[in-house]
Amino acid sequence: MAFTTKADFEARAAQRLAAVDAVFETALRTDYDLNPDWPAPASGSFRKAAVLVGLIDRGEDYNVLLTLRPETMSSHAGQVAFPGGRLEPGETLLQAALREAHEEVGVDPLTVRLLGQGDTYLTGSGFAISPFVGILPSDFVPVPHTSEVADVFETPLSFLMDAANHQRHEREFRGALRAYYAMPHNGRYIWGATAGMLKSLYDRLYGSIDT
Repeated sequence: MAFTTKADFEARAAQRLAAVDAVFETALRTDYDLNPDWPAPASGSFRKAAVLVGLIDRGEDYNVLLTLRPETMSSHAGQVAFPGGRLEPGETLLQAALREAHEEVGVDPLTVRLLGQGDTYLTGSGFAISPFVGILPSDFVPVPHTSEVADVFETPLSFLMDAANHQRHEREFRGALRAYYAMPHNGRYIWGATAGMLKSLYDRLYGSIDT
């Protein structure tokens, strides 16, 4: 199955995504799913982070808001990412996602219509990421933070929610081939944790994952 209409996507999100205050005791998807021989760190060593999967109404489709991280970043440098980052003391996961989206690209938290929370995702770099899916105003104009965001762009949700576009790629990492998901589109190489979270969202909404 694949994305058909915005109304169908929202109905699936309402039925299958977790509540925005859900607490997952264990991660449901990881960078290690495609690499079972790659030893994952102990679960207690992961740092909590959260991202906003921001959707912008573009007529018959939604576009997904994505950023390009600067090459100077300490983690995931030069990669395509959702707006987001680590939790600060006293924050909830949702608060962190909205704060980071505001700081990185100028999203006003009060204008986000939240649809739900996706599966927690463990990255090979040691983060446990909670993705929140929300709809932004159709007239949203990004204001990128120049030290945290090299570029901002949009990719059609219909492309990302189509299994035909979920590619399995490999590259050498620490002396061994590692597999990962990639969704190249219009000159943008969407891969790694970002593609993994999109694949997880697709599986949750259109696949056979139990609700």
